[in-house]
Amino acid sequence: MSQDNISIVLEPRTVTGKAVKHLRKDGTLPAVIHDHGKDSILVQGNYNELVKVWQQAGKHHPVDIKAGDKKYTALIKVADLDPKKNILTHLVFNAVDKNQAVEAEIPVHAKYAEGNDSSPAEKSGYIVLSQLDTVLVKSIPAKLPEFLEYDAEKLESIGDHATVADLVVPEGVEILTEPEHSVATVYEPSALAAANDAAGGDAEEEKSEELAEGEEAPSSEATDSKEEE
Repeated sequence: MSQDNISIVLEPRTVTGKAVKHLRKDGTLPAVIHDHGKDSILVQGNYNELVKVWQQAGKHHPVDIKAGDKKYTALIKVADLDPKKNILTHLVFNAVDKNQAVEAEIPVHAKYAEGNDSSPAEKSGYIVLSQLDTVLVKSIPAKLPEFLEYDAEKLESIGDHATVADLVVPEGVEILTEPEHSVATVYEPSALAAANDAAGGDAEEEKSEELAEGEEAPSSEATDSKEEE
């Protein structure tokens, strides 16, 4: 669990809808703060500073925000990205109470023995397939962990797996994801490749049948009709 504070000063925003594109051209990123059922607070800030906050906080680290004459502790709920340019276009913050438990998605990491960067299974030529990147937890904001770990040294043979129940959870944190949910599983490379080939073949066959029945192929041009806050 990190004790580092992440903070930023944001300005009130009056520009909404499609007009926010002009803000981005000037190096400003639009954002909104949702505050416990109250009216949303429209804000904006320096693009580079907000990108840095997003990269540091993810969706699990509280952010101290000063907007106008008010202060908020918030979690990033949504980070919108331009799919073509892969750049951040909008942030949604959820204000939280420092003394009340909140739910957040926490990254899952493999823990190896000191000096190792792979599990015994991988060293034997097997493949360890990650099946869960994050888990949902509940705790007060100050106790939200940066990540949760499982012992990858226990993954040795085909079929070995780690579940949510194997994660090391700090005191004061409750995991809401089902404990039996697999986090990582060991596979034989040839078996995994065969399964992928079969899945790919089935998908192509289904698509061919759809097109044969007259269904149009999807257009390569995507349109964004969503009005931004």
